Amino acid sequence: MKVLVIGAAGMIGRKLCERLLKDGRIGSVAITDLVMADAVASDLGAGSGFARSITVDLALPGAPAKLLASKPGLIFHLAAVVSGEAEQNFDKGYAVNLDGTRNLFEAIRAAGDGYHPRIVYTSSIATFGAPYNGPIVDEFFHTPLSSYGTQKAICELLLADYTRRGFFDGVGIRLPNICVRPGKPNAAASGFFSNIIREPLAGREAVLPVSDDVGQTHASPRATTEFLLHGAQLDSAQLGARRTLMMPGVRASVADMIAALRRVAGDSIVTRIRRMPDPVVMAMVAGWPTMFETKRALALGFLAEPDFDSIIRAHIEDDLDGVFVR
Repeated sequence: MKVLVIGAAGMIGRKLCERLLKDGRIGSVAITDLVMADAVASDLGAGSGFARSITVDLALPGAPAKLLASKPGLIFHLAAVVSGEAEQNFDKGYAVNLDGTRNLFEAIRAAGDGYHPRIVYTSSIATFGAPYNGPIVDEFFHTPLSSYGTQKAICELLLADYTRRGFFDGVGIRLPNICVRPGKPNAAASGFFSNIIREPLAGREAVLPVSDDVGQTHASPRATTEFLLHGAQLDSAQLGARRTLMMPGVRASVADMIAALRRVAGDSIVTRIRRMPDPVVMAMVAGWPTMFETKRALALGFLAEPDFDSIIRAHIEDDLDGVFVR
């Protein structure tokens, strides 16, 4: 199987690529060629006999055709300008998140010769918008309240339409908040959810810009990698015309997260969280959905952690080698 990962240098992309490099297969099918693409250079795949990294900016003319040169049968499309940056830079958000994705889809359509890959596309809960009356169910309308959410909602529709027309086999994975994100803070407006866990465990202070009652549904990077791999192997005929699935996760408020951190790591770790309300972040958070019913995804075998303690432990095991700064 030939596999292409677009957005390979991002946090989720790197986790996915590391897993693919380790396993050398997806399910029972061996990977014969793995191309890991991103707009920034990466050292992923160095020394591997079946994998290589390339630097390609999806938003540039001709980039999609370059990515498809080897005719990969499976494409993971993870590349995106994140929520906060897409809101601050309108042109860049639309150029990458919408135009880049549409150009990729068009390049697949233009390839011809019966080329019909599986595309696993990552979307976001930002596609939803208030008002919310209880949990978001699978049939909830898209009413995004941000440029990022609008871009993702449009791409979900494109994924479904290009699939309907037979140009490729699309599976959309709509992600909850991914927590705990390793590495440095990024421009995502939701970054504080990871910051208040990751930074204290690393011995650093974390700023909490919202109140303790703010909640969200979370899944770990480990679970997210499993979502993507499961989506790659799923019998997509089960999706029908609705090609995007809302992924499951753990519903937890900031207070719940801090309580879990205290249980897993102790009181001294929690004291490294400093409350500093930010009206801008608080206003953005107020427009986010927080609870989801994910019956379709669960029925199709997508699974997340059972509780937030497990999410913290996954971060310690996967990203801190089992050790944190006490």
